[in-house]
Parts: sequence; C-alpha cells; structure tokens
Amino acid sequence: MKTFDELELSPLLMKSITEMGFETPTPIQAQALPLLLAGVTDFLGLAATGTGKTVAFAVPLLEKLDLTKRAVQGLILCPTRELALQVSGQIDLLGKHMGVRALPIYGGAPYGDQLRGLKQGAKIVVGTPGRIVDLMDKGALDLSDLEVLVLDEADEMISMGFKDDLEKILSSAPRESSSIWLFSATMSREVRRVADEYLRSPKQVEVNRTEMVPDAIEQIYYRAHEGDKPEIICKLIDAADDFYGIIFCQTKALVVDLTQYLKGRNYRVDCLHGDMDQNARERTMLGFRNRRVTVLVCTDVASRGLDVKDITHVINYSLPRELDNYVHRIGRTARSGKTGFAMSLVTPSHRMLIGRIEQMTKSRMKEGRLPTRKDIGIKKVSNIRIKFEAQPHFKRAVELLDQPWKDAIASMSSEEIVGRFLALTYPEIFEERTAKDYESAPVEYNRVPVAPGPRGQIIRSQGQGSAKPYSAPRSFSSAKPYSSAKPFSGAKPFPAAKPFKIAVKAAVKTDDKRKVGKPDRPEKKEWKKKKPAFGQWNVPKA
Repeated sequence: MKTFDELELSPLLMKSITEMGFETPTPIQAQALPLLLAGVTDFLGLAATGTGKTVAFAVPLLEKLDLTKRAVQGLILCPTRELALQVSGQIDLLGKHMGVRALPIYGGAPYGDQLRGLKQGAKIVVGTPGRIVDLMDKGALDLSDLEVLVLDEADEMISMGFKDDLEKILSSAPRESSSIWLFSATMSREVRRVADEYLRSPKQVEVNRTEMVPDAIEQIYYRAHEGDKPEIICKLIDAADDFYGIIFCQTKALVVDLTQYLKGRNYRVDCLHGDMDQNARERTMLGFRNRRVTVLVCTDVASRGLDVKDITHVINYSLPRELDNYVHRIGRTARSGKTGFAMSLVTPSHRMLIGRIEQMTKSRMKEGRLPTRKDIGIKKVSNIRIKFEAQPHFKRAVELLDQPWKDAIASMSSEEIVGRFLALTYPEIFEERTAKDYESAPVEYNRVPVAPGPRGQIIRSQGQGSAKPYSAPRSFSSAKPYSSAKPFSGAKPFPAAKPFKIAVKAAVKTDDKRKVGKPDRPEKKEWKKKKPAFGQWNVPKA
C-alpha cells in the first residue's frame, strides 16, 4: 500500500483524508489498514509514539460504523485526558463529512456533558479507563452494541495502574460480535499477558525497531553532574536556533523547582504534572500551543498524549528509569516529516544506560560538546544584528544626541560603540555568574542516596552535584553555665491542676461525640514535616 486511494474508502471519509493532507501512509498505517478493513478480527500493533497509530485505527473504525444506529459502536481507551482529547479531535476531523463526532470521557470533568452525549446516541467514545468504568457502574454506558474496542498506548495504561480497569472493560465487551485492537509502543510482559488472555488469534504488525526512532531525530547526550544540570539546560536552550520543546523530569517536585529556576532566568516556561487540575492543564497546554510558552517542563505521565506540532527539542533531565519511556519521550519531536533533537543529560552513574538504549532502539547516540558562554554570546549577538540592521527609527534617535553624547563617542571606534551598546542593552550575555547564582538551582536529590564522606562530611555519591560539607554543631563547652542564667523571679506561679473527677464530670455533661466518662484530654497536634530545600541533606544519626 503506497497511497490511501488503494483502500477504496467511502467518498465522504476519503474527502476528509484528502482535506487533512494525508497522501502517503506511515509504516504502521500501510500495514494495519488493509488488515483492519478486511473484516472482523482482533489486532495487535506495535509502533512508537507519533507514527500515525490514530489514523491506523480511526479510519477502519469509521468505515465499520452503522450511521443509523444510535448506540456506542466504538470505544477507544487512552491513558491520559490529553491523549483522549487528541484522539477524539482526530476522529472529529476524519468523520466531519460523515456527521460523526467522538465523545471524550475522562476524569476531572463534569458528568453532565458526558452523560448528555451518551443519551444523544454517541457512536464513538474516547475515554480514560477510570471514568469509563465509573459510567459503566452507573449504568450510563452500555457496551452491548460495541463493534470495536481499541486500546491505545496499552503499555502506558498498564504502567499507570489501569490494569484492573482494563480487564473489567475487556470482560464487559461482547466478544461474539466485537473486535479488540491493541496498540502499544512496547511489548512488556503485562501487555503480552493481556493480549494472550483477551485477544483471539490476533493479526499482528510490528514496526521494526530501527523505525521506532526515526532518522529525523538527532540523539545527543551530554556528560553532566547533577548540580550542573540546570545551568546546562539554560545553555542548551540559548544555543538552539529557535527552541520550542519539552524537558522531562522524573518527579513532580523537580518539575516545579526547575520551572521556578527557569522563570527566574526569564525563560517563557511552564510546567505540567499530575497534581494539576484539568483547568490548569488546559491553560498550560493552550499557552504552549500558542507559543506564549516555549519551554514545557513535565513528567512522563503528564506528557502522554501531548498533541503539539513543530516541537524542535526534547531534553531528558535524566534518563528514565524504564528505558521504554525513552522512546515515548523523544517521539514528541520530529513529527510529520520534520527534524528534531533529543538531548539527554547523563551522570557518570547512568553512563551505562546509553549502551542499553542504543541496543534497544538499534540507533546511535552521539556525545555532544556543551556550548561555551562565548558560543552562546556569538549566537545571540548575531541574532541581534539582524534586528539592528532592520531598525527603522534610528534617525530619530540620532536627532536626540546632544553635544555631550557627540563628545563621548568622538574618541570611540565603531566596534567600541556597538560593544558598549550591546553590553548595556543585553547585560545577561556578558555578565559573569558567581557561585550564589547557582544556589537556587534544583537538584534531583532523591535519585542517588547520600553517602558519608571522610571526616564526617556528607557528599553526594554517583555523580551528584557538589554538596556543602556537614559541619558538626559547636560543642557545649562554649555555652554559658546554667548558674549564670537569670532566675524566673517575676514569673507567676503555676496554677494548681483541677481534680480528675471534674474533668470526667465535664465530659459527661458536654453533648459531643466523646465517650461518657472519658477524661477531657487535649487533642494531639499533627505536625507537618517541612520539605527540605534543595541542597540540604539529612545527616544519619550516629
């Protein structure tokens, strides 16, 4: 299959495909579409994120719909709200001329619109497993007329803890008349077990591992110590021609701290993590799509389903714990035939992961050279020159130069004048940074345990950033003797305690939930542990 015309699709669906600009199918589309359009069959497709899996299952699903039936005929399960919205939007575009719209159902949104859509006879439902099971339990979602059940990003749904919900939904599908199509980027043992248990003689398509990481993605890694990573991130952003990308971190705490650090450096940055409510996530994604935000810091879970075009860079603040997530991460860039960069910051303790990633993806990662301040300065000054030459109002500025200005520049060369102008207008390019500038830099302190160093010092092990040595508290010998303390002569005497019987009697008289006869004791206060700041390390007790 080389073109969509060979599939002999319905005219209305083919019209939508043409309007969306699809001409040549991707490898997963070319192999999956003929199989899924041929008849009723279970299917197992393995392909990386961003390879066109949505079209691979949406086109045959739309072809199988009975437009006269007001019932759910297609159910698509996605791991995240963002991916559910992305898939439903893609189906809306493909089914535009057929009059078919997908109903997105996900947690964190009001039930009203979702229940109303089901009552109006939605034919295709796209949702997250948790809310789907919730509506099934309420009797609002009926799967008796289901034709196709699609599991999109099945590996991610299982890793996120939706295994029980998935099995409940799979068990509720009418297996006599429906098909199950499972799409995944990786084939873990859990995905294989689900496929073996619920899929009946599935037809299987697997995109070659060499195609899971497209050649359009340039993979680069940089050697870095943990404490140096924030500054390296800034250098990589500044050195890029037009940075528009995502930075992946392992924890929500690090996402928040790195975002604040970059905001302090005046980058247009925002974050995305699991603790954000739906409205905050949508505002963040709207700003990122409109490029009011050009740097998005997020966790792996929060990033699934991001549908953003023209992402130029993906930066791994650290390599993921599960190497399969590496494929998911870098799949955010180099889409639709464009090129992209996948950059990873690697500590000495994680250097061996490079070989494992290369072996898994059948691709090569090259070691990069970090840009120097001079390299970044030259690049920024070159970009300024273009604006400098195109400045239309310079004549008005010349008219405002009085005699002191003319005397000041009379003895300067043209290079000195330009240099002074650049240093005055863009001081951040030329100012030297001191050690204090790095004190607020976030450190991923929870990835490698703290190890005791020589002479009682505490140091970070395995490539962690430099830590301040632990200094023992001053000895008590230097403290003033107790006898020199001032007596409490002016203190009031401690009041005598009330008899125990009075407390019991008061408890009996009060109309509260306490048991009768129980003494009136003060409630214990719950003390919240204060989160340690970055760079502060707990010292093991002796």
